[in-house]
Amino acid sequence: MRYLHTMLRVRNLDAALDFYVKKFGLKEVRRVDNEQGRFTLVFLAGAEDEGLVANSAPSGFAAPLVELTYNWDGDEDYGEARYFGHLAYEVDDIYATCEKLMKAGVVINRPPRDGRMAFIRSPDKHSIELLQKGNAQAPQEPWASMKNTGHW
Repeated sequence: MRYLHTMLRVRNLDAALDFYVKKFGLKEVRRVDNEQGRFTLVFLAGAEDEGLVANSAPSGFAAPLVELTYNWDGDEDYGEARYFGHLAYEVDDIYATCEKLMKAGVVINRPPRDGRMAFIRSPDKHSIELLQKGNAQAPQEPWASMKNTGHW
């Protein structure tokens, strides 16, 4: 058995791609527009996973991926989607990543006070955990004293 992807429903594909690609840094690796089913699937990979995706595709399904599902005619209320849990990504520098995201207008819901872990949310309220690669960084300001914001 091997992990393939996680599917997330999105309300606005442009807003979701702005967040996941432009702000968060994932890369679109495949797109399926299904006219009959009236939906679009967009598959995203982390920059460091692109080789894994390319190498896994010939044996069947490409992996590991995040699949964004956009229903063209959907007006379904997905709520805050907290039942989903969260996605998790390892980052080289948790402080630099959070700073970059904040400058792009992303709220850091659970700041990396411990130098190890932070949480953000997508426009569709999916929680995303950011974990420091390797050992935790030494706590530093402004993160160490920053309070939580909203839910994650």
